[in-house]
Amino acid sequence: MGKTFHLEIIASDRVFYNGNCEHLVFPAIDGQYGVLAGHDALVTTLNAGELKYLVDGKWKYAAISAGFAEVMPEYTVILADSVELPEEIDRKRAEEAKHRAEELLRNKQSIMDYYHTQAALNRAMNRLKISQKHFRDV
Repeated sequence: MGKTFHLEIIASDRVFYNGNCEHLVFPAIDGQYGVLAGHDALVTTLNAGELKYLVDGKWKYAAISAGFAEVMPEYTVILADSVELPEEIDRKRAEEAKHRAEELLRNKQSIMDYYHTQAALNRAMNRLKISQKHFRDV
């Protein structure tokens, strides 16, 4: 096990993870960020995407929505609207949300509604991608 730092991943409805971490990779507004112990301080916004973190030599994966990250040399805090393990994702519900958003995008909407619908579509597609990539039904 290499050097570790403290990682807190907090979703709007729960503390998703609170413990030591060896490596963290998250989707930020300007690309993927990788964090190791001793990383320079930064604050950035998160995009929906795949979050992965290395604990005891094993990578763990999650679907994460928009939020914020605070990175310090000794710790990192991730705040997001939602964070889900691949096995927690309801694929049928995500598919339905994707189809609803696609249908709404085909209709004439205000610019604000368009952006909300686009964000809903991105969340649904992200959830499906993470679920299919990292969770196989037995």
